[in-house]
Amino acid sequence: MQTKSNRGKAREVFWKKVGGKIEDDRSCLAAFMALHSAEVLERVKPANLMTMHDRVHICGRNLYRLWEEFADELLGAGGLRAHVLHDCGRRRLVLLYSPILLEGLLAEPKVQNFLRKAGYSAYRGRQQALDELTLRAAQGDFPHEIGLFLGYPLKDVAGFMGWAAIPFSCNGPWRVYGDPARSLRLAKCHKACRARMAERLDAGCDPTLCLCPMRRAAACPTTAMEDDFSTGVQAA
Repeated sequence: MQTKSNRGKAREVFWKKVGGKIEDDRSCLAAFMALHSAEVLERVKPANLMTMHDRVHICGRNLYRLWEEFADELLGAGGLRAHVLHDCGRRRLVLLYSPILLEGLLAEPKVQNFLRKAGYSAYRGRQQALDELTLRAAQGDFPHEIGLFLGYPLKDVAGFMGWAAIPFSCNGPWRVYGDPARSLRLAKCHKACRARMAERLDAGCDPTLCLCPMRRAAACPTTAMEDDFSTGVQAA
């Protein structure tokens, strides 16, 4: 569902600048997590993906190994949670999420109906949905419905999967279908959240404190479930 963009490159450039300044291993991992969950911490996105490889990163540390040592402690300090979607022993893909926002999103009738159409079981809670997503991620082709978990507009996920007759509009951080205005506002908001987090870390803010949830950015659109279109699945 995600498209190649300058977002990952921008994070890498910033991490090269800031990561080497951080003195201890725990703070280094905290900063990496904060940078990759900025939109979640500002409560404008339910979840984000974070990838770590088992090698020394540009900050001079092996974040894959640091995760094993410090992740539980760092996650316990704030409202952020993590779910490992895939770990082959060399690369770990983690979903960083807000339990409140993700639970609220997955409880939406439109989302539950969409996931049932995708073959998911009847919704029994956040963990069940995450476990099914993990199984699908392990089967080879990456599950495109992950866009819902990441808070992308429902129309864009449906359009990308070919489930709605919505014309392609443009590429952003994800592929946009139909009227692009709200999707692009949302993408702009996400970018602003990442920029604010980068500024905080660059200014020397304690990375552990940066992992604490903040007030929701007032200018951001609300949840992705306001789209009005037909996917062939009716709300319950």
